[in-house]
Amino acid sequence: MTLDNDIHNYYEKLTLEHIVELGLDQDKDAEYLADLCCISLNLLPPRYIRYEVDMAFYLPQSERYEMQMKVQEAVTRARQFLDGNE
Repeated sequence: MTLDNDIHNYYEKLTLEHIVELGLDQDKDAEYLADLCCISLNLLPPRYIRYEVDMAFYLPQSERYEMQMKVQEAVTRARQFLDGNE
């Protein structure tokens, strides 16, 4: 088993989805996006999983919604930090 292939933080997926949803992947360069992801993820609690299907099957809709709200807040805060330091 290798941790980098078998285990990941589910918030990574949600954060990337939100960044794409905002269209930032089209507007910002790779350096900004990497910093945005790191700052955002550091503002979120880890939620480690092995398989995406586990989250889809076992995660209640209310918890998924709460996680998405946390991601939106973290990305907003990270953007404010990055944009304020340009």
